[in-house]
Amino acid sequence: MIIRIAKLSIVAAVCATLAVACHSSPRAEQVAPGAPAAAADAKPVAEVTVSDVATFIKNKSATVFDANGDDTRKEYGVVPGAVLLSDHKSYPLSVLPAAKSDKLVFYCGGTQCRASDAAAQRAASAGYSDVSVMRAGIRGWKDAGQTTSAAPQS
Repeated sequence: MIIRIAKLSIVAAVCATLAVACHSSPRAEQVAPGAPAAAADAKPVAEVTVSDVATFIKNKSATVFDANGDDTRKEYGVVPGAVLLSDHKSYPLSVLPAAKSDKLVFYCGGTQCRASDAAAQRAASAGYSDVSVMRAGIRGWKDAGQTTSAAPQS
């Protein structure tokens, strides 16, 4: 009986660790052994609010990137004018603006999603200096009463 309880405790601890790791942004101590040093030295990306992004769009002062998958886009739509990324981890850098000082904002599904963090980190690692994420994501955008565009049909 004691062995069974110990095994269950270990399984529960592993599951809890995995659940936390899935919903947190990468930190230096979470980088896999043998990963490039840049991954361990990655700076946290700044966060912006829905109202900040609405202002950026109105003023045309930032390029907004959607890191969501097709299902989320179909359900919630997209921020009007957002550039749709094909894959938040390995999208082609050619979709980013030529000027590395341009303001870039990435978003995904919502507060628990981290696809925007991965996409933003890719841009920052490519040398872009003004990179941020809209943590509220498309759900927060809609909840704030902002309009969305329908996701393009592929």
